[in-house]
Amino acid sequence: MITFIIALVALLLGFMVYSRVAERVFGPDDRPTPAVHKADGVDYIVLPTWRIFMIQFLNIAGTGPIFGAIMGMWYGPAAYLWIVLGCVFGGAVHDYMSGMISLRNGGASLPELTGKYLGKTARAVLMVVTVGLLLVAGVVFIYSPAVILSSMWGDIMMWIVIIFCYYILATMLPISKVIGRVYPFFGAAMLFMVAALLVVLFVKQPVLPEAWDGFYNWGAERFQMKGDLFPALFVTLACGAVSGFHATQSPMMARCLPNEKMGRPIFYGAMITEGLVALVWCTVSNYFFFADGWREVCPPELIAKFEGQQALTLIQFFDAPQVVNIICMGWLGVAGSVLAILGVVAAPITTGDTCFRSVRLIFAETFHVSQQKVSRRLLISLPIFGVALLMLIWQITSPDGFRTVWQYMGWGTQFLAAVSLWICTVYLARKQKFYWMTLVPAVFMTVVCTAFILVSPIAFGLPKLLSYVVTAVFTLSLIAAFVYWKRKQ
Repeated sequence: MITFIIALVALLLGFMVYSRVAERVFGPDDRPTPAVHKADGVDYIVLPTWRIFMIQFLNIAGTGPIFGAIMGMWYGPAAYLWIVLGCVFGGAVHDYMSGMISLRNGGASLPELTGKYLGKTARAVLMVVTVGLLLVAGVVFIYSPAVILSSMWGDIMMWIVIIFCYYILATMLPISKVIGRVYPFFGAAMLFMVAALLVVLFVKQPVLPEAWDGFYNWGAERFQMKGDLFPALFVTLACGAVSGFHATQSPMMARCLPNEKMGRPIFYGAMITEGLVALVWCTVSNYFFFADGWREVCPPELIAKFEGQQALTLIQFFDAPQVVNIICMGWLGVAGSVLAILGVVAAPITTGDTCFRSVRLIFAETFHVSQQKVSRRLLISLPIFGVALLMLIWQITSPDGFRTVWQYMGWGTQFLAAVSLWICTVYLARKQKFYWMTLVPAVFMTVVCTAFILVSPIAFGLPKLLSYVVTAVFTLSLIAAFVYWKRKQ
């Protein structure tokens, strides 16, 4: 618990100190925002600051800081260090800078910003990757909350239909009509979930492995996990530390901000809040898997079922969604668990709806289609949901669909983070500002993404030495290209 407390304090100090450094580097002013000079009553619309914060926080959270944090702790206490350092110096800076740069460019989406600052070829690649990632995330965030809700009442298919219909409405209607009104309720449930688990952790004070007990892959021996701590941990635990997915969501809020100076509490602050969620669930996972907490919270018949089989390890028998259900029920009782599970469900639902909305906005921006008329929004949205439906059918029929999709999503979000950080670096260099603030995390995320895609068995599966050599050459080439470009500027 000592590591958890230190990490919690470090996150808060990071917001109080480093967020102001990031704000000073960017330099917000009082110029009119897109919500004012491009107001259309649908996507460009001034919203209250507290409502924008709630939407931004729930948009970027998803199940990442919950499921990702649970699976990230399988690698051991090194996850704490990654959450704190990644969030304060990488993720929150990434979210703030990408959100503010979008704000300065009329609320432009990530592919448009990529084209402006990295070139047309990079824009075409990012267009495919971003839309693909958003569609996959949207589909995952239909299925995973449906599984959780069906454990409380009804069946999975019923909840899939309900959530799918809600996503269509949230994608089509003005942001103030559905998202702006539903999110306060979801936000209250999410905050209750975090607060309740935080209280229980402090009351129980479980004896847990600490960060100084060793930075290595603890799961290799305990759970027979394959793969090294680096780069697997940094891809598994993305949301809550660094995630390029956030750069696809921030432009929506950039179109609603009444003043540039609200960017620090909204963009940087929402990421710190997500880091807090990740810390809580990371500690819950630490308790469940490394302190034998599963024996305390699981019903006797479930314990007997696990001990009676020999084929599955602990993390194979208890996946992340199961841990959420078991912990909420075991710690908070029936009434508390209902509210807590609603908080967990709120995370993916409030990200899934804006995933599809983001795709609509990207296509509208790319093909210059005005979104004020419902018919034009429908024209773009129908093909999007048609593709999503086909992907959903595949996930339902695939027995290992969730785990497979999550691995590719993790790499995809980190790839977007690397690209987005390079965009921020080029922007700051053009403005003759302190670009090192984003260059260092950009280089680190480039190394992580390149090494993972080369060494991982789900991709190229190359030998480690060769993968790391290629990673080093590729990263140094990007740095050299940046230095050459900057000297020309």
